[in-house]
Amino acid sequence: MDIAVETVCDFILRARALDVKDGDSDPDSGSNPIDDGARDVLVDGTDDATEEELRAVVEGLNDDERAELVAILYIGRGDMEPEEWADAVRLAREREAAGSRPADYLLGIPNVGDLLEEGLAGLGLSCTA
Repeated sequence: MDIAVETVCDFILRARALDVKDGDSDPDSGSNPIDDGARDVLVDGTDDATEEELRAVVEGLNDDERAELVAILYIGRGDMEPEEWADAVRLAREREAAGSRPADYLLGIPNVGDLLEEGLAGLGLSCTA
């Protein structure tokens, strides 16, 4: 596997931080985090760069690494079995060649972090030491 497990684990952590974000549940927000009990850190549209960071991570990967990240998702989601690793990578490459942007695809999937973690587990890998 070309993509480092640490890179996948970093993506998982960042994706989970993005998953906990919610709609504007604090419309009467205070003028600063202390006034509103720091609730705004969980609201989409704040100055948090998590989504941009995730996009940068994916776009900074080489072609093989991007394909493998998507292939790990396929395995975690149950679309393919770990024994079909080569086919999963090929499918991810074909998807990108057809115009799909891996960052958009991955970030459009709810619980992508959990699915990637399940994919790693299916491959006999994990984020824990």
